[in-house]
Amino acid sequence: MTQEELDALMSGEIDDIDSLEEESSEEVVSDKALEIEEEVENSAEKDMPIGYNQETSHHWPLPATDENKMVHQLDDVTKESEEKASEIFDIIEAISTSLMEKEENSQRIIDVLSSNVELFTTLTAKFPDVEAFKTQLEKNETALLDEKEVLEMLQTSGDSIMSVMDIMQYQDIHRQKIERVINVMRALSKYMNTLFEGRVDDEKLVSSATHLPGDATDNLASTDDIEALLAQFGN
Repeated sequence: MTQEELDALMSGEIDDIDSLEEESSEEVVSDKALEIEEEVENSAEKDMPIGYNQETSHHWPLPATDENKMVHQLDDVTKESEEKASEIFDIIEAISTSLMEKEENSQRIIDVLSSNVELFTTLTAKFPDVEAFKTQLEKNETALLDEKEVLEMLQTSGDSIMSVMDIMQYQDIHRQKIERVINVMRALSKYMNTLFEGRVDDEKLVSSATHLPGDATDNLASTDDIEALLAQFGN
C-alpha cells in the first residue's frame, strides 16, 4: 500500500480496504506482466533468450548471432590465418633474398681483401724496411677477419630464416585441421536438418495452437484448431 492510499484510507475517502488490496494486487500483477512483455520484446530484438543478461550469461549458451555462430567463426579464423600466414611468408622471403644478396657482396669484399693481403705480404717480404707495407698488411688482415665474421653471421641468419619457414608449415597443418572440424560440423548440421525435416512444407502446415486449456490465459485455442492439429499429426 502506498502512502497516498494510506492517507486516503485514514481520511475516510476509501471505505473498503479489501477492494483496495485487490486493486493493489491487480496493479502489481499488471506491472509484472508489463515487465515480462518488455523483456520478451527486448530479447526478440537482440536475438537472445528470455532472461539473458550479463549476470545470467554463464547459465546460457551464447545466442546464435553472427558473432557467435561456430562455423562462421571458424571460417573467419581459417581465412584470416591463411591471409596472415601469406603475409608472413612474403616478409620472410624478402628478408631471405636480402640476406643472400648481402652474402654475395660480403664474398666479393673478402676476395678483394684476400688479394690485398697477398699483395702486401709480398711487398713486406721484398721491402721489410718499409713500414707502410706492414701497416697495410695488418689492416687488411684485420678487415678480412671481420668480413669473414659478417659472412658467417649472414649465413647463420639465412639458416634461421629457413628454419622459421619450416616451422610456419605447421600453421598450414593447423588450418587444415580446423577446416576438417568445420566440414564435420557442417555434415552434422545437414544430418540433423535431414533427421528433423517433415514430409510437408512449412507453409502448408496447419498453424499450431497458441493456447490450450490449462494455460494461464483466457485466449484458448478453438475446437477447430485442436481438431486440425490432431488431424495433422494423424497424417
